[in-house]
Amino acid sequence: MLPTVARVLDLDVMRRGLPQVVAGADRLERPVRWVHVSELPDVAGMLQGGELVLTTGIALPEDREGLARYVRELVEIGVAGLVVEFGRRYFDALPRALVHAAEQRGLPLIALRRELRFVAVTEAVHALVVNAQLEQLRASEAVHQVFNELAVEGAEPAEVLRQIARMAGAPVVLENLSHQVLAHDPAGRTEDELLDRWERRSRAVRPAGRTGYDPRSGWLVTAVGARGEDWGRLVLVEEPGPLPDQESHPCTMLLERGAATLALNRLLVRDRESLERQTHRTLLAGIMTHALTVSEVALRAQALGVPLDGRRLVGVVLRRRGGALPAALEAQARLRDFTELAAAAARGSRLSALVGALDDEGVGLLIALGSQQNEHTALEAFAAALRRLVTDSGKETATPVIAVGSSVGSVRDARRSLMEATQVADAALHDAPGARAASYYRLPDVRLRGLLHLLRDDARLQTYVERELGPLLAHDAEHGSQLVQLLRVYLEQGRNKSAAADAAHLSRPSFYDRLHKVERILAVDLDQVESCLSLHVALLALDAVRR
Repeated sequence: MLPTVARVLDLDVMRRGLPQVVAGADRLERPVRWVHVSELPDVAGMLQGGELVLTTGIALPEDREGLARYVRELVEIGVAGLVVEFGRRYFDALPRALVHAAEQRGLPLIALRRELRFVAVTEAVHALVVNAQLEQLRASEAVHQVFNELAVEGAEPAEVLRQIARMAGAPVVLENLSHQVLAHDPAGRTEDELLDRWERRSRAVRPAGRTGYDPRSGWLVTAVGARGEDWGRLVLVEEPGPLPDQESHPCTMLLERGAATLALNRLLVRDRESLERQTHRTLLAGIMTHALTVSEVALRAQALGVPLDGRRLVGVVLRRRGGALPAALEAQARLRDFTELAAAAARGSRLSALVGALDDEGVGLLIALGSQQNEHTALEAFAAALRRLVTDSGKETATPVIAVGSSVGSVRDARRSLMEATQVADAALHDAPGARAASYYRLPDVRLRGLLHLLRDDARLQTYVERELGPLLAHDAEHGSQLVQLLRVYLEQGRNKSAAADAAHLSRPSFYDRLHKVERILAVDLDQVESCLSLHVALLALDAVRR
């Protein structure tokens, strides 16, 4: 770190000048970026900020206004301090106007009661500055080396956070745009202490810019994202307190490099599938992303023994039901096994299909049905075969969700069927196992709650929730109130204020008063149907992103 004004005054070369702080004694922790010797009264135009100015004062203005202007210009440019040597212009004391202006502006003003060789001061201070810069450079090289290796290896978020916590010596948390914790490293602290009421605490920290420090909480925060889209925040949790004037947080570069590594690794796809499954997955991905033309997909699928032309195509997506998320390597192994089970079930039910992992949690199938095959019969046979294989494998504790899209008549429309099946699968995870008689789900089973659930990780939905409910959530977080819950009760009671007051166990005057407070905070009219509809959807979306 750069030397402070206090550190400079403690140098032997400065102590020989018998320095006396006559103003700004509470600002001596300002960092000194350089030392500048000048006798010019308009020296501020030659500075960049952070300098310690040395002068004999021989050319300083004589009038009160001129001295005040001199100090003001130094403060505006951001100098670290002003040192005036006795013996040429001033002998026993500095002008009161100069001292008063420095005190008023918070500028450290030091008088040297004995003459010094200014060149000796500049050499000593510049040596400290250069050493600090070299130390910063070494630290920067170490950080870049560590995170370059993590990026090349495609390290999981847990490992990236572990390195940040180790190098910073403080806990670090990765959260999404809804302030939910995705990963964390407590750095020796307990998880309860670190994560207690995390969402409420995090909402209260909103530093300006992509990276910023909040002195009230002690949090250093930086945005995480790539290709112009942020999807989370990386937070370094330290003790509250202000930073030295004009100095950035020492861990800023470390946190930003960690965020870049997380964003890069999220773009990388890592799996250990068989060559056949990789080829199938590539074709499915080509359909979903339009990376392959219709003719390319049809040709490659034909070469794989899965003819698509002239067939009815049905998109199917499989999702494993909940439970604790396994570790990264275990999750990859489970997904690989799950994909192989799906392929075996397709073969066992005599279905021609492309089968491959769609993402980190699900398996996709594009089933090609012949003209004589009944769609429902074929899907029931596949579901039964998959259930048997899952039971026999002993690796799954619950029957997976099977979601089916609408059948289409060409490869060109296959993406639509797969996308529909993906939406249905994500939404259907809400249903309890065995809650339905049918063995698979289709689009009519999906309603608004399910739709919002499948969009819960979309930054646009999270932005919508924050735009609609952010001020009310922030108010509850700051004041410990329950206005969000009160709004929920009001909307669930069909905007019947009397019924809502009873459901909230509040007197009607008290309920009405709080409802008016909600309107003021959100700047909405709750008598307007459209406003209430928008807020109700936002509340359902909030439930989805918190789930």
